[in-house]
Amino acid sequence: MENEVYKGQIIRVTEEKIDNIVWERAYLPDGVIIFPITSEGKIILIKEKRPHENPPVRIKPVSGILEPLKGSPEENAQREMQEEIGLKAQNMELLWSLKGTGTITHHQYFFIARDLIPSKLPNPDGEETIMGLIEFTPEELLQTIKNDEIRWSMSTLGLFRLLHRLGSLR
Repeated sequence: MENEVYKGQIIRVTEEKIDNIVWERAYLPDGVIIFPITSEGKIILIKEKRPHENPPVRIKPVSGILEPLKGSPEENAQREMQEEIGLKAQNMELLWSLKGTGTITHHQYFFIARDLIPSKLPNPDGEETIMGLIEFTPEELLQTIKNDEIRWSMSTLGLFRLLHRLGSLR
């Protein structure tokens, strides 16, 4: 039987004894990760304050926690774009759905957003959280990843999927 040993605002941790081994599981919230692409074919990432990380600023895709009460993953992705970069996609495509089970359990939905139009919603994290937008060609983005200028994370897996889809990885 799984026993909860910690529950915070974001993470929940459990333990379960199976065959005399204690297995730990970390449950993370499901999320959306969005790759907006401009009419010129550039991929928009954000420079965001992350005061709980070291360093406290990082370049990352538009992303957020999936809030099922606020709609589907696609609706959540649209809202995150409106809050973080002030744009909405007229064409939103599910690129990939990654479901992790076991030690780390969560579900991430990766979207490609095209045909972008202005549509700003207030950012609940504060407007000062987003320090700027950075547009990359696929080749520039790949070089930025190779140079470790973008921190490796689940988002990086999605970026590789995106670059493969765009034909930048062979």
